[in-house]
Amino acid sequence: MQKIAIMVGSVYGGAEYVAEQALPLLQGKGYQVQWFQPADLDAVLAFNADCWLIISSTTGQGDIPDSLFPFYAACRDRFPLLTGKKFAVLGLGDSSYGDTFCAAGRQVFELMTELQGEAIAPMLEIDAGETLQAEDVALPWLAQQF
Repeated sequence: MQKIAIMVGSVYGGAEYVAEQALPLLQGKGYQVQWFQPADLDAVLAFNADCWLIISSTTGQGDIPDSLFPFYAACRDRFPLLTGKKFAVLGLGDSSYGDTFCAAGRQVFELMTELQGEAIAPMLEIDAGETLQAEDVALPWLAQQF
């Protein structure tokens, strides 16, 4: 059974809600899924997942939410190579913010690529200006990718 580690960066709960909906979807497909809340690099590495799924909203001026930033910083500073590991990133944002739209997700995607992880697909960007319920876009995407 393949393992999936879920890490979430949320400000108002939207990314957490997507993760709550993704958990049973992925388990129903036969994956062993663990949501790391809060995400801790040592715990995630110890779980030895086949795939990392990162779901993040964007805050401030394109910043990573406080709930995910320590994990992101640990990955950036310790640089654990993800060679042979897959990853997927779902970015939640609002395109009315211009250049900072889904900036946190983009930063995470870029870092996972630098760590030599293998993206299972391009980052999914979910625009709150077009979609009221992010899970309506995220769940079909996840079902297709996994």
